[in-house]
Amino acid sequence: MYTSDKRAGEDGFSSVIGAYLAAALGCALFGAVYECFSHGVCSPFMVCAFAFPLLLGALPFFLLRRAGRPFPGPLAADLIHAGVAALTVGSILRGVLDIYGTTSPLLALYWILGAALSAAGWLSSLLSGRGGPSDLSF
Repeated sequence: MYTSDKRAGEDGFSSVIGAYLAAALGCALFGAVYECFSHGVCSPFMVCAFAFPLLLGALPFFLLRRAGRPFPGPLAADLIHAGVAALTVGSILRGVLDIYGTTSPLLALYWILGAALSAAGWLSSLLSGRGGPSDLSF
């Protein structure tokens, strides 16, 4: 038995919602601790980094579960998770650079790719009902 196998009867929503809530809490704690040691410099990107896993991860999956929709297929779910992760990391990195007092033009890639990956995942999930073929293997 593989550790990534789902238990019989488990729909996948509980573990994904829990993981996104844990990520949001971790980002909030990281932002709070980082701001405590930033000598009074504050960045809204660091403060609000928790919002990406909360609003783009936990909330949509919770709403899907409440609506009785099936869990997105593996390809769609992976695209969604990658997009939320890119947006979250981009926000934290932007916050770190703001607090440090510098910037980087490469940060725009996090926003563009994160939004594109998330949108592609949700669009794939909505159009096909499950987000693509479930027997897709890499």
